[in-house]
Amino acid sequence: MHLARGAATRVGVLGAGAMGAGIAQVAAANGHPVVVVDASSEALDRARTGLDHAMRRAVEKSRLDERSATAIRANVRFSAVSDSGSMEAFADCDLVIEAIKEQLDVKRDAFARLEAVVGAECVLATNTSSLPVAGIASACRRPERVLGVHFFNPAPVMPLVEIVPGLGTAADVTTQVRALVDSWQKTTVLASDTPGFIVNRVARPFYGEGLRIHDEGIADAPTIDWAMCELGGFRMGPFSLMDLIGNDVNFAVTSTVFHAFYYDRRYTPSITQQRLVEAGRLGRKTGLGFYDYREGAVQPKPSTDRALGQEIVDRILALLINEAVEAVLWRVASPADIDLAVTKGVNYPKGLLAWGKELGFERVLTRMTALQQEYGEDRYRPSALLRRLARQDPPKFYT
Repeated sequence: MHLARGAATRVGVLGAGAMGAGIAQVAAANGHPVVVVDASSEALDRARTGLDHAMRRAVEKSRLDERSATAIRANVRFSAVSDSGSMEAFADCDLVIEAIKEQLDVKRDAFARLEAVVGAECVLATNTSSLPVAGIASACRRPERVLGVHFFNPAPVMPLVEIVPGLGTAADVTTQVRALVDSWQKTTVLASDTPGFIVNRVARPFYGEGLRIHDEGIADAPTIDWAMCELGGFRMGPFSLMDLIGNDVNFAVTSTVFHAFYYDRRYTPSITQQRLVEAGRLGRKTGLGFYDYREGAVQPKPSTDRALGQEIVDRILALLINEAVEAVLWRVASPADIDLAVTKGVNYPKGLLAWGKELGFERVLTRMTALQQEYGEDRYRPSALLRRLARQDPPKFYT
């Protein structure tokens, strides 16, 4: 298998939704001929229109000249899945990236059909955000050519891509795909095939503990968001961000991680968020979520009590750092890649491990221990590695 840069590597994208269309744009902008395939003609039309709009905007804002924009458009063609369900449009591809419904049986079926039409040297990648790569690859006769390539939305803008080899992925496939995505001006990190990979695991307390503080009545959503932005330095608070992502999407990822970790209390989904999803209050895309986005709506004001705000920041941050340390303990990724992932993937102001070192791991341990004693819940258990780091001067990481 050999994946070259530019036109020498032909890229396929299965799925014409926002993520698939974004990945196609990234590959096309780097000189690759790209075919986007979807079963829905409406989705293909939206993707084509979206690409045209993105190119016009890029020219208007002087990010691209007209010639480059035209070349990118020309690099992408759109094709429907055949009536028989076959995916012949991918027959000549060197790399196919799947970006369809986040459901294991759906993805497994797609990969079995992909393998039936692509060449022997074609690499098959999944953009799954939380499903097991090994489980998807098991649908293939040659799982060694299957891996995870997880982009973040919107793919043309977000710099991070998690590269996730499955249990049977060949080492050279991982190396070549990572080098190719690096050549697309993306920042890649290597993650193990564990639930949530890096970002969707390590970031869970940002949402989960914000919801817990809200549900206990300690502070309302605007106050928690204000604290995390004004005092914590985050670009968005958890409730604004959940509304932006979509409460349905955020709740689904939390639920997937919770179930995949055998109901570990650290990842318990929120009943409050579940009720919003059940009521159709999904956030910005429906006009209602934790906040009201309808025309003329007046947004509630936060309490700006700095003592309360600092208490909120300290509590959420302690859980985030503890989760990052736990990810190091279980070899989810290297310490450097974990910190890179949270700064590039979810725009945290600092890497969580670097932040923990700056605060002092003994201080983080004290906060976690106090929370565990107060609540008596395994949710707040300090990582064994956090305990070790708190005893070390200077702290050392084990990879």
